Amino acid sequence: MKIAVFCPNWVGDLVMATPALRAIRVQHPSAEIVGLLRGHLADLLEGTGLLDRTIVLPHGKRTSWARHFNAAAELRRERFDLAVLLPNSFRSAAWAWACGARERVGFARNGRGLFLTKTLSPRPRNEPHPVLDEYLRLAAAIGCRELPTSTELAVSSEDLSRLDQFWEKHPGVPRDEVVCFNSGGAFGAAKHWPVEHFARLGRQVAEELGKTVLILCGPAERDPARAIALGAAHPRVVSLADEELSLGLTKAAVSRARLLVTTDSGPRQFAPPFGVPAVVLYGPTHQGWSRIHSDFETPLQLRLDCGPCQQRSCPLGHHRCMRELSPEQVFNVVSRKLSFDSSFAKDAA
Repeated sequence: MKIAVFCPNWVGDLVMATPALRAIRVQHPSAEIVGLLRGHLADLLEGTGLLDRTIVLPHGKRTSWARHFNAAAELRRERFDLAVLLPNSFRSAAWAWACGARERVGFARNGRGLFLTKTLSPRPRNEPHPVLDEYLRLAAAIGCRELPTSTELAVSSEDLSRLDQFWEKHPGVPRDEVVCFNSGGAFGAAKHWPVEHFARLGRQVAEELGKTVLILCGPAERDPARAIALGAAHPRVVSLADEELSLGLTKAAVSRARLLVTTDSGPRQFAPPFGVPAVVLYGPTHQGWSRIHSDFETPLQLRLDCGPCQQRSCPLGHHRCMRELSPEQVFNVVSRKLSFDSSFAKDAA
């Protein structure tokens, strides 16, 4: 049996899809499971064993029709028996139909029902519900009986070695007690906590708690990462901004961290699979959409009349949901988390 899984387009969503992928793997242990996804996600699940291989689908307005046609022909040659559509996009349904899979299962949304052989009724958009649970609904719909809820990730030895090489460039900076900061988010500017807030928090964590702060970033977030380190003005606050960046390097950094302080963006989902506690700073997004089955996360969100608005940029122009979440508020939670985890570790020993 050959199964095509059309994967989510966002880093965090793909991590939240890992329980459903595990359910498919357990239900069909001898099947070849092929992940169809965008190129920047190709190595995110490396080492988990959830996918046998991946196929990168063409994407973008500048992609030629010839490339789309060639990709469709390639998919047909795969002769998939089953296609499972995790995204709700019309595009993913069109690709599933083009691949010629006998069974095509997904949610009946965005007018794509004609492309599918089995549809599930989606929950109302105005009722926030965990994306992870929706993916598991799809797994159940194709007969999966075991439905795990824990997310999974793995780190390669190569990426851990790259992290070690980074720390070798900072010989005077302790690496055994690292708090990672994830300040970015591809969703939009409304999710960003101000750079000056992160810088102030970084200095407090380094000075008052004696921890090292490592600022993570993606290719588009190098400048904010540099600005946070510069604003903190402390030798134990460093960033990955000048490194060759990859999801693998970010996973490696989070996997070895004591704590992750993060916006509600993709790398936030890296902490629970590695058992790393996280303080999650929510602004315009409703916690219900990205909630996972984990005790490792501590959410922080202000209650405002205007939110959560789910908008990529603040429609009112003030961005209060993030600006008024002060560094002092976050520091108090970070301090308690680190203190609690240290006490718990001593008690367990």
